[in-house]
Amino acid sequence: MKQTILFDMDDTLIYCNKYFDLVIEQFADQMETWFRGYHLNVEDIKKMQTEIDLNRVLKSGFAPDHFPQSFVDTYDHYSNVTGRSKRPEEVKRLRELGATVYGHSIEPYPYMEETLRELKSEGHELHLYTGGDYKIQMRKVTEAGLERFFDNRIHITRHKNEQFLESLVYSRSFERDRTWMIGNSLRTDIIPALTCGIHAIFMPAELEWAYNQVEVNVQPQGAFLTISSLHLIPEAIRGYSASSFAANT
Repeated sequence: MKQTILFDMDDTLIYCNKYFDLVIEQFADQMETWFRGYHLNVEDIKKMQTEIDLNRVLKSGFAPDHFPQSFVDTYDHYSNVTGRSKRPEEVKRLRELGATVYGHSIEPYPYMEETLRELKSEGHELHLYTGGDYKIQMRKVTEAGLERFFDNRIHITRHKNEQFLESLVYSRSFERDRTWMIGNSLRTDIIPALTCGIHAIFMPAELEWAYNQVEVNVQPQGAFLTISSLHLIPEAIRGYSASSFAANT
């Protein structure tokens, strides 16, 4: 039975969070060096940066300048608290450091290629549904070779939420009982999918961003599965679809 399957990209098909964590560590180390003598705690620096970054994303979605700006805002905060003078060259350095996270090489998750190929060969309609800046996300799509599987069915938005997903389901006339959302984010993948009445497969990321750590308080109308690896997805969909078909015949 043909299914419509929407895949998240970052930390579902390709690695993402670990690169952000690496750059945050570099930022915290740089801050500790600059503010030596003011007794700043590295964990406090990272906590402040995360809080600033999350607040901005919640207000205005995923924009590429948010992450570098969170470094500058954190720097401004501690400059004001300690009385240490702000230096233009340091601000410039932080913006450049934050921007490096968008230029890392693409690393697919294990079984990405095999899973997408198997699902495509079974006749399912595959869509890529990802949040972020169009140019940045399309670079990842191209470098990962994902256009082979998704063609023109690639949906990129800065506001990845229930409203956007519902408009996608409605405008594309997806059959909700044959539509799946697969992703690592409870906030932007799973809860919107369950709210829209489609199936959901949760794939917890190896390293999860605080933004995605929320409770699921939506009653599923269809499948709600948790799976540890991409290669388990085809069989999970086949199994659920077969049992659902049998129950309705």
